[in-house]
Amino acid sequence: MAENSGAGNGSWNFRSAAAVPSVDRPEGGSVDLRTDIPHIARVYDYWLGGKTNYAPDRKVAEAVMAAMPAVTESVRANRSFLRRAVHLLAAEHGVRQFLDIGTGLPAVDNTHEVAQRAAPDARIVYADNDPIVLAHARALLTSTPEGRTDYVHGDVRQPEEILARAAQTLDFTQPIALMLIAVLHCIAEEDDPYTIVRTLSDAMPPGSYFVLTHPVPATDAPAGDVPAEDLAAAYALLREASTGSIHARTTEQISRFFDGWDLLDPGIVLATQWRADESESTVIRVGIGHRPA
Repeated sequence: MAENSGAGNGSWNFRSAAAVPSVDRPEGGSVDLRTDIPHIARVYDYWLGGKTNYAPDRKVAEAVMAAMPAVTESVRANRSFLRRAVHLLAAEHGVRQFLDIGTGLPAVDNTHEVAQRAAPDARIVYADNDPIVLAHARALLTSTPEGRTDYVHGDVRQPEEILARAAQTLDFTQPIALMLIAVLHCIAEEDDPYTIVRTLSDAMPPGSYFVLTHPVPATDAPAGDVPAEDLAAAYALLREASTGSIHARTTEQISRFFDGWDLLDPGIVLATQWRADESESTVIRVGIGHRPA
């Protein structure tokens, strides 16, 4: 999605207007929060029931909700899958390192919170290049005394830079959970998302896991019980509001990201169907891959 690597767990760059007050960056300088225009990270926050959003964000969020009432269920199903996936890997598969790219605004049950509840010594690195996410990064830097969290300002289109900075916190000789939660739909085909993922995947040591969520296009049936025309209208509204676009992909296209990984059961399915029986509607397909030790 345009210049941003993700808002959570997905992020677009919205058209700008007059300047508004800014806040300090964690590493110095300031970030213009642009509360006078909508920003998808805050729109997403609104759908999740958060408080880091403003009137322009809510206006866009509610317009999309009017076109596709199930949008809030869909993003919350995505978040619920994140919780299940991180808990599974930390509590049952012994993973102690997580690289979460496309972090988004802090919300309830961020990756480090879920991981460190199950494994207090877990280490987590977040990466995002959205300056508004950067402004809120302090909330992501809490940690248990035994573990560690870090935040790197980096673009998923430059995976080598993210990997180099993540290596200051993570041990790339030990298993890592690579997490791309609602971020790859930011990346157009001309930016070669498959090479990006391959670069990240190739850096993961044996025993690692790959967690992915991705929205599907209106033509990829079944997309839960969301009518195709509702989904198409919602995507159109978001494209109209942003300087970037949404690159939804079919199940077949999503499966290509898992080349070189062994998919855990039940494979690539709707978020509500991955080791759960949730009733929410969703247009998000998910999967977890494993690289045997």
